[in-house]
Amino acid sequence: MSGLRSQTLHVPGLVLVEHELDVPLDPFSGSGSDGPTITVFAREVADPEGRDRPFLVYLQGGPGQEAPRPTRQPTSPAWLDRALQDFRVLMVDQRGTGRSTPVGVLPGMTAQQQADHLALFRADAIVRDCERLRAALGVDTWSLLGQSFGGFCSLSYLSVAADSLREVLFTGGVPPVGRPVDDIYATTYATVRERNARYHRTYPADRARLRAVLDRCESGEVVLPDGDVLTPRRFRQVGNVLGMSDGAAQLHYLLERDPASPAFGHDLAGMLPFQGRNPLYAAIHEACYADGQATRWSAERVMPEDFRADPALLTGEHVFPWSFDDDSALRPLREAADLLAEREWPRLYDADVLASCDVLCAAAVYADDPYVDRAFSLETAALMPSLRPWVTNEYEHNGLRVDGEKVLDRLIRMARGQA
Repeated sequence: MSGLRSQTLHVPGLVLVEHELDVPLDPFSGSGSDGPTITVFAREVADPEGRDRPFLVYLQGGPGQEAPRPTRQPTSPAWLDRALQDFRVLMVDQRGTGRSTPVGVLPGMTAQQQADHLALFRADAIVRDCERLRAALGVDTWSLLGQSFGGFCSLSYLSVAADSLREVLFTGGVPPVGRPVDDIYATTYATVRERNARYHRTYPADRARLRAVLDRCESGEVVLPDGDVLTPRRFRQVGNVLGMSDGAAQLHYLLERDPASPAFGHDLAGMLPFQGRNPLYAAIHEACYADGQATRWSAERVMPEDFRADPALLTGEHVFPWSFDDDSALRPLREAADLLAEREWPRLYDADVLASCDVLCAAAVYADDPYVDRAFSLETAALMPSLRPWVTNEYEHNGLRVDGEKVLDRLIRMARGQA
């Protein structure tokens, strides 16, 4: 197995060290250098005067999303300035994303081989990659900042390698431990129903616009830039944006466009959640909640009757088996997705370990979060004596993005007993 390969860059206001490390494709096999490998990329970000500060590892939401690309003038992401006061930040492109070896539609493989490959990209595998990065960098312990799915990775990290961690900060919820996946999706539908109602209270004229677009989809008149004819059920997935602070406005501005215009199709394509440009997000999304169980297309099975009956009731972060039919770029993974849905997944979290964990943790739990439900977040927080939750309705799921300096500062102070 190759060693760590690093390159240092000096850009305005920042020092960047770009790291690449070859890791086993199957981090659980014990085959070491004998098996196939992939590359994991991580970008170390430091203030020029803070290159000896401890590491804060940033784990991005997703699954299937790369880490942010940092700048200092202007500062992006919004929380970076606050982080660099105390830390060097390690922004990890989780396996399969960004500059890490990408995952496409896996041509030349059977459906079973595709499924077996995709099964190696959950949170538990990402944790093993981080541990290999930590060892290669010669770091004894480091801190974590996990946003949404990054928090799922962080909780898995605490379950298997807590001794490697100094403190853990969660934003966008804390994942449920041992909960049946059907319970989780049933709860998300209730929240998304309320988000639909809230949207229409704010933009009442959009009811007619929404139904007009659905009629055009039904007649095959809405075509996306990639040539896909948009089905009504696929359009409904645009409701995924309603969990973000600017999501309702984005949807309103989309619907005020002429649906026959190229601009409408372009903007809509950027808002649809499950697309072939990010196959990991679609293929293993439900598996992120599978803590020792099979999902069997949970979102499809537990969909409430009102969602089935009313085509204008938008869905949220729900992936369906037909997603791999309606999106031409995902069709090569259709059979693999069915196999993954039937897979009996191993546990992601160890409740006994978490209950005895003494790593300092703090979590921003958003009161009306439609992605990671507040009740489940608080249930996990109650399991962990070392975790301090901050329940707030000041932010939506993207609180770290929109007010990152304030959110991160509070979590750091909470973890250290200063707030």
